[in-house]
Amino acid sequence: MIEERRKERLDRGIKVRSEGIYAISSWEEMAYLLLPRLFLISGMLALPLVMPGLYWQRVISIVGIYSLLALGFDFLANFVGLVSLGGAFFIGTGGYIAAILNTSFGLPPVVTIPVATIVGAGTCTLLLYPCLPLRGVYFAIVTLMYPLVFARIIEALNILGGTDGIVGVASFPNRWIEQYCILITVIISLFGLRRLVNEDIGLVFRGVKDNDQAVKASALSINLYKSITVFIASALGCLGGAYLVHIYMWSGISQFALDFSIIPIAATVIGGGGTLVGPILGCFILVPISELLRAFGTLRIVFYSLILVAFIVFRSEGIVVYAQRRYHQFERWVRV
Repeated sequence: MIEERRKERLDRGIKVRSEGIYAISSWEEMAYLLLPRLFLISGMLALPLVMPGLYWQRVISIVGIYSLLALGFDFLANFVGLVSLGGAFFIGTGGYIAAILNTSFGLPPVVTIPVATIVGAGTCTLLLYPCLPLRGVYFAIVTLMYPLVFARIIEALNILGGTDGIVGVASFPNRWIEQYCILITVIISLFGLRRLVNEDIGLVFRGVKDNDQAVKASALSINLYKSITVFIASALGCLGGAYLVHIYMWSGISQFALDFSIIPIAATVIGGGGTLVGPILGCFILVPISELLRAFGTLRIVFYSLILVAFIVFRSEGIVVYAQRRYHQFERWVRV
């Protein structure tokens, strides 16, 4: 008797049983679900060990900072509907607070970074609170104006070190602590946000994005939930800014540069918006490319543009969405 077989997608049984239930019946299915996550975590933790030289190891730390910004941007834009160009605002706020705490009060980085994260996020949320009713391009323009205004105020009034900035900021004890702390922070932030958007509050966030009037009709405060999301996104950015000043041992108005607002958006386009992990992958692609093209000076903007145009035209969904679809299309032979 000839045994009949047919092809079946690997994820078919898992999807049938695990939509909201998460029931796994075998080690193979568990491995199928865990493999992408383990690959991501192990790959990120192995980067400091394989990078050639101190320069590229420092680049990994900078990539981690941009990844936090990109996570916050993707979270706000694709889960709440607030397109924020305030990455530079978050970085500058967290950076200046951490520098002041360290140089004026003598606090170590283990204290300045978390304090600057919370205080900076609260400050940014308070300043952006009057703008929360705005949507789309109007909210984006307001968030873009904040870093420009603060940079000009510091320069014109010659406060907070003026154009020279705040020098003498303490560094990390060694490069391993510097690199692994930021990478572990990115991993925890990624999986923490993924868990958050899949909880009940995540449904409210999506409701605010899709139909905020329906949320309001349910006796829920739209501004409250928008404030929560802005606080989370700004906390990620302020953490990155506080981390940055301890890497460079200096804080200045260059932390309000528009690169911190533009690169996270480009990374989200490349990696795939709405996936959370996509912007991180985009940062790990875009930032090293930026460093490789530094010798070309301003011409690297041309290469940026070509890369973005190529992704928008040929792979507008992003790398991660395409990779997820291909991964779930793997098939195996099963008995009929």
